[in-house]
Amino acid sequence: MGESSETAERRRVLIAEDEALIRLDLSEMLTEEGYDVVGEAADGETAVRLAEELKPDLVILDIKMPIMDGLAAAERIAAGRIAPVVILTAFSQRDLVERARAAGAMSYLVKPFQKSDLVPAIEIALSRYAEMASLEAEVVGLADRLETRKSVERAKGALMTTYGMTEPQAFKWIQRTAMDHRMTMREVADRIVAEGAGGAAPETPTDAG
Repeated sequence: MGESSETAERRRVLIAEDEALIRLDLSEMLTEEGYDVVGEAADGETAVRLAEELKPDLVILDIKMPIMDGLAAAERIAAGRIAPVVILTAFSQRDLVERARAAGAMSYLVKPFQKSDLVPAIEIALSRYAEMASLEAEVVGLADRLETRKSVERAKGALMTTYGMTEPQAFKWIQRTAMDHRMTMREVADRIVAEGAGGAAPETPTDAG
């Protein structure tokens, strides 16, 4: 991840972890990778309050915290459309990952983690959050929004499998094609799925990686 410092662009991060040592390690890793740690919390309730006050670009939440756990905090932060959330989970808590996704988490990290695990998890969360915002701007109704997200996920998978695109590149291609042809992203996605991503390889957006 040689471009991590560049892609971070001093993004503002809030950390919530009740173990002070892990919180310190995480803060140091983030700073070294070019992120700006704007706040720290030891419980979920404080994390939600700080997120509302500081409006960070990203929130990292541990699952097990006092007063309010990370899942409840993630749900509050996601519901308020404040920032994307990365969940920290111990290996034994892998069963909680689906609950974390349902709570609105965009990505997760399994403890103990290395610095090399951190940036990809953050960039995935930021990318997915941006995608969600784009889709929500296009679709008003909740049911339609869910169906659109499903269609786009299927189309991204087809593009990634057939053309070796990354997830952000696939989304960017769908988004750009929709704009160029004055279609909705769902229409483009449905067409890709229907055609099985066949035909000539599409041009990969150069700024999507």
